Amino acid sequence: MIYSSSILLSTAYLPPVQYITKFILGAPVSIEQFENYQKQSYRNRCYIYGANGKQCLVIPVKKQGLRTPVSEAEIDNRYGWQKIHLKSIESAYRLSAFYEYYADDFRKFYEKECRFLFTLNMELLRLILSLMGIHNGPDTTKSWESIPTNYIDYRQSIHPKARLALPDDDFNPQPYQQVFQERYGFIPNLSVIDLLFNEGPLAVEVLKISVMSNE
Repeated sequence: MIYSSSILLSTAYLPPVQYITKFILGAPVSIEQFENYQKQSYRNRCYIYGANGKQCLVIPVKKQGLRTPVSEAEIDNRYGWQKIHLKSIESAYRLSAFYEYYADDFRKFYEKECRFLFTLNMELLRLILSLMGIHNGPDTTKSWESIPTNYIDYRQSIHPKARLALPDDDFNPQPYQQVFQERYGFIPNLSVIDLLFNEGPLAVEVLKISVMSNE
């Protein structure tokens, strides 16, 4: 599948599988940095598969003004969220096939403080793409466009709330091995780290199948 237009995404914390499939569609990808920060979205949260099922991890963000650009949204580091997230990720995936292989790459992001959410998200995204062997590294937008030209716009359509997420004809989540699936079954479209820790080098093949299955 080849796209003739570029793809536009919001920033996202350890984004879902659907989000990462946009990097293998054969088109340049840009991350929006001028939109106003939006709460209760993938911008500051992700979902992993814990021992009790689907688990949400949220980065606390300082109170923002109504027109604070997402690139200026500041992380609230007062409550030790890094330790909570790191422990939750370890508990969820220490028994997965590839956790030990990748754990140190992620751990360093939780052993330091980062001021801006956008910066942290971009650093983690670049790491994920590198580990998966995806070389279509993202650019960032140069200005704000409410109705962007020459882009396929996914900024609002990839959303954790089902009532706000829009249908995506280019994504059909395919099952793969998950640590706790014998308890709760396969849970689709979790954070891409769920796919990476469970499938390792084969993770990108799952992405490809999740796109090709719609052709």
